[in-house]
Amino acid sequence: MEFENDGVRIEVPERAEAIANGNGKANAPSGGGSSSSSSGGSSSSGGIAAGSVAVARKSPALASPPPFFHILVKPPSPPSRLLNIMDNFSDEKKNNNSNSSSNSSSSEGEYESLPETASTSTHMIAGAVAGVLEHCVMYPIDCVKTRMQSLQPDPAARYRNVMDALKRIVRTEGFWRPMRGLNVTATGAGPAHALYFACYEKIKKTLSDTIHPGGNSHIANGAAGCVATLFHDAAMNPAEVVKQRMQMYNSPYKHVLDCMRTVWRNEGAGAFYRSYTTQLTMNIPFQAVHFMTYEFLQEKLNPHRQYNPSSHVLSGAMAGAVSAAVTTPLDVCKTLLNTQESLALNSLNISGHLSGMANAFRTVYRLGGIPAYFKGVQARVIYQMPSTAIAWSVYEFFKYFISKHHRERRSTY
Repeated sequence: MEFENDGVRIEVPERAEAIANGNGKANAPSGGGSSSSSSGGSSSSGGIAAGSVAVARKSPALASPPPFFHILVKPPSPPSRLLNIMDNFSDEKKNNNSNSSSNSSSSEGEYESLPETASTSTHMIAGAVAGVLEHCVMYPIDCVKTRMQSLQPDPAARYRNVMDALKRIVRTEGFWRPMRGLNVTATGAGPAHALYFACYEKIKKTLSDTIHPGGNSHIANGAAGCVATLFHDAAMNPAEVVKQRMQMYNSPYKHVLDCMRTVWRNEGAGAFYRSYTTQLTMNIPFQAVHFMTYEFLQEKLNPHRQYNPSSHVLSGAMAGAVSAAVTTPLDVCKTLLNTQESLALNSLNISGHLSGMANAFRTVYRLGGIPAYFKGVQARVIYQMPSTAIAWSVYEFFKYFISKHHRERRSTY
Protein backbone atom coordinates (compact mmCIF):
# COMPACT_ATOMS: atom_id res chain seq x y z
CA MET A 1 0.00 0.00 0.00
CA GLU A 2 1.34 3.46 -0.85
CA PHE A 3 0.67 6.97 0.40
CA GLU A 4 2.18 10.05 -1.20
CA ASN A 5 2.10 13.72 -0.27
CA ASP A 6 4.37 16.64 -1.24
CA GLY A 7 7.06 14.44 -2.69
CA VAL A 8 7.10 11.91 0.26
CA ARG A 9 5.95 8.37 -0.56
CA ILE A 10 5.26 5.87 2.23
CA GLU A 11 5.18 2.18 1.27
CA VAL A 12 3.42 -0.36 3.58
CA PRO A 13 4.19 -4.04 2.73
CA GLU A 14 1.10 -6.13 2.12
CA ARG A 15 2.39 -8.95 4.35
CA ALA A 16 2.32 -6.71 7.40
CA GLU A 17 -0.78 -7.54 9.43
CA ALA A 18 -1.08 -4.17 11.07
CA ILE A 19 -4.40 -3.08 12.37
CA ALA A 20 -4.77 0.59 12.98
CA ASN A 21 -7.01 1.79 15.75
CA GLY A 22 -8.72 5.11 16.17
CA ASN A 23 -5.80 6.53 18.19
CA GLY A 24 -3.31 5.78 15.46
CA LYS A 25 -1.65 2.76 17.22
CA ALA A 26 -0.60 -0.40 15.40
CA ASN A 27 0.24 -3.92 16.53
CA ALA A 28 3.33 -5.59 15.17
CA PRO A 29 3.18 -9.13 13.73
CA SER A 30 3.54 -12.03 16.11
CA GLY A 31 7.11 -12.91 17.02
CA GLY A 32 8.27 -9.39 16.41
CA GLY A 33 8.85 -6.52 18.73
CA SER A 34 6.21 -3.97 19.47
CA SER A 35 6.27 -0.63 17.80
CA SER A 36 4.22 2.50 18.01
CA SER A 37 3.73 5.45 15.73
CA SER A 38 3.10 9.03 16.67
CA SER A 39 1.86 11.91 14.58
CA GLY A 40 1.53 15.64 14.88
CA GLY A 41 -2.24 15.40 14.36
CA SER A 42 -5.07 12.85 14.34
CA SER A 43 -5.23 10.15 11.66
CA SER A 44 -8.26 8.47 10.21
CA SER A 45 -8.84 4.76 9.28
CA GLY A 46 -5.20 3.85 9.82
CA GLY A 47 -4.06 6.53 7.31
CA ILE A 48 -1.19 8.87 7.96
CA ALA A 49 -2.00 12.55 8.36
CA ALA A 50 -0.64 15.01 5.78
CA GLY A 51 2.64 16.52 6.86
CA SER A 52 3.29 13.85 9.53
CA VAL A 53 6.08 11.31 9.50
CA ALA A 54 5.70 7.99 11.36
CA VAL A 55 8.85 6.49 12.83
CA ALA A 56 9.17 2.78 13.86
CA ARG A 57 10.75 2.08 17.25
CA LYS A 58 12.28 -1.32 17.88
CA SER A 59 13.14 -3.10 21.10
CA PRO A 60 16.90 -3.55 21.39
CA ALA A 61 16.42 -6.95 23.00
CA LEU A 62 14.65 -8.42 20.02
CA ALA A 63 15.94 -9.23 16.62
CA SER A 64 15.23 -6.62 14.00
CA PRO A 65 11.76 -7.25 12.62
CA PRO A 66 10.85 -6.58 9.06
CA PRO A 67 10.18 -2.89 8.66
CA PHE A 68 6.59 -1.87 9.12
CA PHE A 69 6.89 0.71 6.35
CA HIS A 70 9.46 2.46 4.20
CA ILE A 71 9.72 6.21 3.84
CA LEU A 72 11.02 7.22 0.45
CA VAL A 73 11.62 10.87 -0.23
CA LYS A 74 11.43 11.77 -3.93
CA PRO A 75 13.79 14.48 -5.09
CA PRO A 76 12.05 17.63 -6.24
CA SER A 77 11.29 17.73 -9.97
CA PRO A 78 13.45 20.11 -11.97
CA PRO A 79 11.86 23.38 -13.03
CA SER A 80 10.16 23.27 -16.40
CA ARG A 81 11.91 24.49 -19.56
CA LEU A 82 9.29 27.13 -19.95
CA LEU A 83 10.24 28.67 -16.59
CA ASN A 84 13.91 28.54 -17.50
CA ILE A 85 13.20 30.26 -20.80
CA MET A 86 11.10 32.91 -19.09
CA ASP A 87 13.82 33.52 -16.49
CA ASN A 88 16.46 33.83 -19.18
CA PHE A 89 14.21 36.12 -21.18
CA SER A 90 13.70 38.35 -18.14
CA ASP A 91 17.43 38.59 -17.50
CA GLU A 92 18.05 39.24 -21.17
CA LYS A 93 15.37 41.91 -21.24
CA LYS A 94 16.95 43.71 -18.28
CA ASN A 95 20.33 43.68 -19.96
CA ASN A 96 18.84 44.80 -23.26
CA ASN A 97 16.99 47.68 -21.66
CA SER A 98 20.22 49.06 -20.29
CA ASN A 99 22.00 48.80 -23.65
CA SER A 100 19.06 49.00 -26.05
CA SER A 101 20.16 51.99 -28.06
CA SER A 102 23.68 50.76 -28.75
CA ASN A 103 22.64 47.16 -29.48
CA SER A 104 19.74 48.06 -31.78
CA SER A 105 21.76 50.50 -33.83
CA SER A 106 24.56 47.98 -34.19
CA SER A 107 22.33 45.10 -35.32
CA GLU A 108 20.26 47.27 -37.64
CA GLY A 109 23.34 48.71 -39.24
CA GLU A 110 24.74 45.26 -39.84
CA TYR A 111 21.48 44.06 -41.40
CA GLU A 112 20.94 47.08 -43.61
CA SER A 113 24.36 47.09 -45.23
CA LEU A 114 25.28 43.42 -44.78
CA PRO A 115 28.50 42.56 -42.96
CA GLU A 116 31.65 44.20 -44.25
CA THR A 117 33.22 40.80 -44.84
CA ALA A 118 30.34 39.74 -47.11
CA SER A 119 31.65 39.30 -50.62
CA THR A 120 30.08 40.55 -53.82
CA SER A 121 28.95 37.01 -54.49
CA THR A 122 26.65 37.27 -51.45
CA HIS A 123 24.78 40.16 -53.03
CA MET A 124 24.75 38.39 -56.38
CA ILE A 125 23.26 35.16 -55.00
CA ALA A 126 20.54 37.02 -53.09
CA GLY A 127 19.74 39.12 -56.17
CA ALA A 128 19.68 36.14 -58.53
CA VAL A 129 17.21 34.21 -56.36
CA ALA A 130 14.99 37.29 -56.00
CA GLY A 131 15.01 37.94 -59.76
CA VAL A 132 14.20 34.38 -60.79
CA LEU A 133 11.30 34.18 -58.33
CA GLU A 134 9.99 37.58 -59.39
CA HIS A 135 9.81 36.68 -63.09
CA CYS A 136 8.63 33.10 -62.69
CA VAL A 137 5.76 33.75 -60.28
CA MET A 138 4.30 36.58 -62.36
CA TYR A 139 5.09 35.24 -65.82
CA PRO A 140 1.47 34.60 -66.97
CA ILE A 141 0.60 38.25 -66.25
CA ASP A 142 3.68 39.31 -68.18
CA CYS A 143 2.40 37.31 -71.17
CA VAL A 144 -0.95 39.12 -70.97
CA LYS A 145 0.83 42.49 -70.74
CA THR A 146 2.80 41.81 -73.92
CA ARG A 147 -0.35 40.91 -75.84
CA MET A 148 -2.34 43.86 -74.53
CA GLN A 149 0.42 46.21 -75.71
CA SER A 150 -0.03 45.00 -79.28
CA LEU A 151 -0.88 48.01 -81.47
CA GLN A 152 -2.72 46.07 -84.18
CA PRO A 153 -3.84 42.83 -82.50
CA ASP A 154 -5.56 39.97 -84.26
CA PRO A 155 -9.35 40.06 -83.66
CA ALA A 156 -9.01 36.84 -81.65
CA ALA A 157 -6.42 38.49 -79.39
CA ARG A 158 -8.35 41.56 -78.28
CA TYR A 159 -9.03 41.36 -74.57
CA ARG A 160 -11.15 43.44 -72.19
CA ASN A 161 -8.92 43.05 -69.13
CA VAL A 162 -6.26 40.85 -67.58
CA MET A 163 -8.58 38.10 -66.32
CA ASP A 164 -10.45 37.96 -69.62
CA ALA A 165 -7.14 37.58 -71.43
CA LEU A 166 -5.92 34.77 -69.18
CA LYS A 167 -9.17 32.84 -69.48
CA ARG A 168 -9.30 33.13 -73.26
CA ILE A 169 -5.65 32.20 -73.72
CA VAL A 170 -6.03 29.08 -71.59
CA ARG A 171 -9.35 28.11 -73.19
CA THR A 172 -8.36 28.61 -76.84
CA GLU A 173 -4.60 27.94 -76.84
CA GLY A 174 -4.04 25.51 -74.00
CA PHE A 175 -3.28 25.58 -70.28
CA TRP A 176 0.48 26.04 -70.67
CA ARG A 177 0.33 28.71 -73.36
CA PRO A 178 0.82 31.68 -70.94
CA MET A 179 4.06 30.02 -69.76
CA ARG A 180 5.79 29.91 -73.16
CA GLY A 181 9.26 31.46 -72.92
CA LEU A 182 9.52 31.04 -69.16
CA ASN A 183 12.73 29.02 -69.40
CA VAL A 184 14.65 31.70 -71.28
CA THR A 185 13.36 34.35 -68.87
CA ALA A 186 14.51 32.41 -65.83
CA THR A 187 17.90 31.83 -67.48
CA GLY A 188 18.36 35.52 -68.17
CA ALA A 189 16.89 36.80 -64.91
CA GLY A 190 19.47 35.04 -62.72
CA PRO A 191 22.64 36.76 -63.97
CA ALA A 192 20.80 40.00 -64.77
CA HIS A 193 19.51 40.46 -61.23
CA ALA A 194 22.78 39.25 -59.72
CA LEU A 195 24.58 42.13 -61.46
CA TYR A 196 21.68 44.45 -60.69
CA PHE A 197 21.60 44.10 -56.89
CA ALA A 198 25.36 43.73 -56.42
CA CYS A 199 25.98 46.92 -58.38
CA TYR A 200 23.16 48.75 -56.61
CA GLU A 201 24.41 47.92 -53.10
CA LYS A 202 28.01 48.85 -53.92
CA ILE A 203 27.23 52.17 -55.60
CA LYS A 204 24.56 53.14 -53.07
CA LYS A 205 26.97 52.68 -50.16
CA THR A 206 29.78 54.54 -51.89
CA LEU A 207 27.64 57.52 -52.93
CA SER A 208 25.75 57.66 -49.63
CA ASP A 209 29.02 57.86 -47.69
CA THR A 210 30.09 60.72 -49.94
CA ILE A 211 26.84 62.70 -50.16
CA HIS A 212 25.30 62.03 -46.74
CA PRO A 213 27.74 60.21 -44.40
CA GLY A 214 25.95 57.99 -41.93
CA GLY A 215 22.53 58.60 -43.51
CA ASN A 216 20.33 57.77 -46.47
CA SER A 217 20.59 59.80 -49.67
CA HIS A 218 17.79 59.69 -52.25
CA ILE A 219 20.21 60.96 -54.89
CA ALA A 220 22.55 58.06 -54.15
CA ASN A 221 19.67 55.58 -54.32
CA GLY A 222 18.48 56.91 -57.68
CA ALA A 223 21.97 57.06 -59.17
CA ALA A 224 22.79 53.55 -57.97
CA GLY A 225 19.59 52.25 -59.54
CA CYS A 226 20.40 53.91 -62.87
CA VAL A 227 23.91 52.48 -63.08
CA ALA A 228 22.72 49.03 -61.99
CA THR A 229 20.18 49.11 -64.83
CA LEU A 230 22.98 49.32 -67.42
CA PHE A 231 24.32 45.93 -66.32
CA HIS A 232 20.88 44.39 -65.79
CA ASP A 233 19.60 45.27 -69.25
CA ALA A 234 22.80 44.19 -70.97
CA ALA A 235 22.27 40.67 -69.59
CA MET A 236 18.47 40.63 -69.88
CA ASN A 237 17.77 42.21 -73.28
CA PRO A 238 18.35 39.10 -75.46
CA ALA A 239 16.07 37.08 -73.18
CA GLU A 240 13.43 39.83 -73.42
CA VAL A 241 13.47 39.68 -77.22
CA VAL A 242 12.98 35.90 -77.31
CA LYS A 243 10.42 35.94 -74.49
CA GLN A 244 8.16 38.55 -76.07
CA ARG A 245 8.23 36.88 -79.47
CA MET A 246 7.19 33.61 -77.82
CA GLN A 247 4.37 35.40 -75.99
CA MET A 248 2.69 36.98 -79.00
CA TYR A 249 -0.54 35.57 -80.43
CA ASN A 250 0.07 32.97 -83.17
CA SER A 251 3.80 32.97 -82.49
CA PRO A 252 5.44 30.99 -85.34
CA TYR A 253 8.24 29.60 -83.15
CA LYS A 254 8.08 26.04 -81.86
CA HIS A 255 10.33 26.61 -78.87
CA VAL A 256 12.97 28.95 -77.48
CA LEU A 257 15.93 27.57 -79.46
CA ASP A 258 13.91 27.73 -82.68
CA CYS A 259 13.15 31.39 -81.97
CA MET A 260 16.79 32.22 -81.24
CA ARG A 261 18.04 30.48 -84.40
CA THR A 262 15.38 32.12 -86.59
CA VAL A 263 16.06 35.62 -85.27
CA TRP A 264 19.83 35.16 -85.60
CA ARG A 265 19.53 33.82 -89.16
CA ASN A 266 16.98 36.34 -90.49
CA GLU A 267 17.82 39.50 -88.56
CA GLY A 268 21.37 39.06 -87.30
CA ALA A 269 22.88 39.28 -83.82
CA GLY A 270 21.93 42.95 -83.58
CA ALA A 271 18.26 41.99 -83.33
CA PHE A 272 18.84 40.84 -79.73
CA TYR A 273 19.91 44.38 -78.81
CA ARG A 274 17.66 46.38 -81.13
CA SER A 275 15.61 47.63 -78.17
CA TYR A 276 18.56 48.07 -75.79
CA THR A 277 18.63 51.87 -75.99
CA THR A 278 14.84 51.96 -75.65
CA GLN A 279 15.07 49.54 -72.74
CA LEU A 280 17.60 51.80 -71.04
CA THR A 281 15.51 54.87 -71.80
CA MET A 282 12.60 53.16 -70.08
CA ASN A 283 14.40 51.35 -67.27
CA ILE A 284 16.66 54.17 -66.10
CA PRO A 285 13.72 56.42 -65.10
CA PHE A 286 11.80 53.32 -63.98
CA GLN A 287 14.56 52.21 -61.63
CA ALA A 288 15.25 55.75 -60.42
CA VAL A 289 11.58 56.18 -59.45
CA HIS A 290 11.46 52.60 -58.17
CA PHE A 291 14.42 52.83 -55.79
CA MET A 292 13.65 56.34 -54.60
CA THR A 293 10.03 55.37 -53.85
CA TYR A 294 11.08 52.18 -52.08
CA GLU A 295 13.68 53.89 -49.90
CA PHE A 296 11.28 56.77 -49.14
CA LEU A 297 8.54 54.36 -48.03
CA GLN A 298 11.04 52.43 -45.94
CA GLU A 299 11.91 55.63 -44.11
CA LYS A 300 8.23 56.11 -43.29
CA LEU A 301 7.17 52.52 -42.60
CA ASN A 302 10.43 51.10 -41.24
CA PRO A 303 12.52 54.03 -39.96
CA HIS A 304 14.87 51.84 -37.89
CA ARG A 305 15.54 49.64 -40.93
CA GLN A 306 14.91 46.38 -39.12
CA TYR A 307 13.89 43.22 -40.94
CA ASN A 308 10.15 43.79 -41.37
CA PRO A 309 8.63 41.60 -44.13
CA SER A 310 5.31 43.49 -44.26
CA SER A 311 7.05 46.83 -44.80
CA HIS A 312 9.27 45.34 -47.52
CA VAL A 313 6.28 43.87 -49.34
CA LEU A 314 4.21 47.05 -49.13
CA SER A 315 7.08 49.35 -50.08
CA GLY A 316 8.07 47.11 -52.98
CA ALA A 317 4.51 46.86 -54.30
CA MET A 318 3.92 50.61 -54.16
CA ALA A 319 7.29 51.38 -55.72
CA GLY A 320 6.55 48.96 -58.56
CA ALA A 321 3.08 50.40 -59.19
CA VAL A 322 4.26 54.02 -59.35
CA SER A 323 7.26 53.37 -61.56
CA ALA A 324 5.28 51.04 -63.87
CA ALA A 325 2.51 53.58 -64.46
CA VAL A 326 4.96 56.42 -65.15
CA THR A 327 7.03 54.47 -67.69
CA THR A 328 4.27 52.61 -69.59
CA PRO A 329 4.70 54.68 -72.81
CA LEU A 330 8.34 53.63 -72.99
CA ASP A 331 7.39 50.01 -72.41
CA VAL A 332 4.92 50.10 -75.32
CA CYS A 333 7.71 51.34 -77.61
CA LYS A 334 10.07 48.66 -76.33
CA THR A 335 7.50 45.94 -77.02
CA LEU A 336 7.03 47.20 -80.58
CA LEU A 337 10.79 47.10 -81.20
CA ASN A 338 11.13 43.61 -79.69
CA THR A 339 8.21 42.02 -81.51
CA GLN A 340 8.42 43.93 -84.83
CA GLU A 341 4.64 43.59 -85.00
CA SER A 342 3.96 42.78 -88.64
CA LEU A 343 0.29 43.85 -88.79
CA ALA A 344 1.09 47.25 -87.32
CA LEU A 345 4.08 47.89 -89.57
CA ASN A 346 2.27 46.72 -92.71
CA SER A 347 -0.67 49.02 -91.97
CA LEU A 348 1.74 51.98 -92.23
CA ASN A 349 3.61 50.52 -95.22
CA ILE A 350 6.81 50.24 -93.21
CA SER A 351 9.18 47.79 -94.87
CA GLY A 352 12.12 46.15 -93.21
CA HIS A 353 12.69 46.30 -89.47
CA LEU A 354 11.77 49.14 -87.18
CA SER A 355 14.66 50.42 -85.07
CA GLY A 356 15.44 53.35 -82.84
CA MET A 357 13.59 55.04 -80.02
CA ALA A 358 12.46 58.03 -82.09
CA ASN A 359 11.03 55.79 -84.82
CA ALA A 360 9.18 53.70 -82.25
CA PHE A 361 7.62 56.79 -80.64
CA ARG A 362 6.45 58.15 -84.01
CA THR A 363 5.06 54.78 -85.08
CA VAL A 364 3.08 54.33 -81.87
CA TYR A 365 1.58 57.81 -82.24
CA ARG A 366 0.63 57.22 -85.88
CA LEU A 367 -1.07 53.95 -85.01
CA GLY A 368 -3.14 55.10 -82.04
CA GLY A 369 -2.37 58.62 -80.91
CA ILE A 370 -1.79 59.46 -77.23
CA PRO A 371 -3.94 56.59 -75.87
CA ALA A 372 -1.69 54.09 -77.65
CA TYR A 373 1.17 54.98 -75.30
CA PHE A 374 -0.82 53.60 -72.38
CA LYS A 375 -1.96 50.32 -73.89
CA GLY A 376 -1.65 47.55 -71.33
CA VAL A 377 -1.06 49.95 -68.41
CA GLN A 378 -3.46 47.94 -66.23
CA ALA A 379 -1.66 44.67 -66.91
CA ARG A 380 1.71 46.35 -66.41
CA VAL A 381 0.80 47.73 -63.00
CA ILE A 382 -0.81 44.42 -61.93
CA TYR A 383 2.36 42.64 -63.04
CA GLN A 384 4.85 45.03 -61.43
CA MET A 385 3.21 45.36 -58.01
CA PRO A 386 3.60 41.72 -56.90
CA SER A 387 6.82 41.34 -58.91
CA THR A 388 8.67 44.10 -57.07
CA ALA A 389 7.08 43.05 -53.78
CA ILE A 390 8.43 39.50 -54.28
CA ALA A 391 11.85 40.75 -55.39
CA TRP A 392 12.33 43.07 -52.42
CA SER A 393 10.93 40.71 -49.79
CA VAL A 394 13.11 37.83 -51.00
CA TYR A 395 16.19 40.04 -51.29
CA GLU A 396 15.70 41.62 -47.85
CA PHE A 397 15.17 38.15 -46.36
CA PHE A 398 18.49 36.97 -47.77
CA LYS A 399 20.20 40.07 -46.43
CA TYR A 400 18.74 39.40 -42.98
CA PHE A 401 19.52 35.69 -43.07
CA ILE A 402 23.11 36.20 -44.24
CA SER A 403 23.73 38.96 -41.69
CA LYS A 404 22.31 36.87 -38.85
CA HIS A 405 24.39 33.86 -39.88
CA HIS A 406 27.49 36.04 -40.01
CA ARG A 407 26.87 37.43 -36.50
CA GLU A 408 26.28 33.93 -35.08
CA ARG A 409 29.50 32.67 -36.59
CA ARG A 410 31.40 35.69 -35.28
CA SER A 411 30.01 35.22 -31.76
CA THR A 412 31.32 31.64 -31.60
CA TYR A 413 34.93 32.80 -31.95
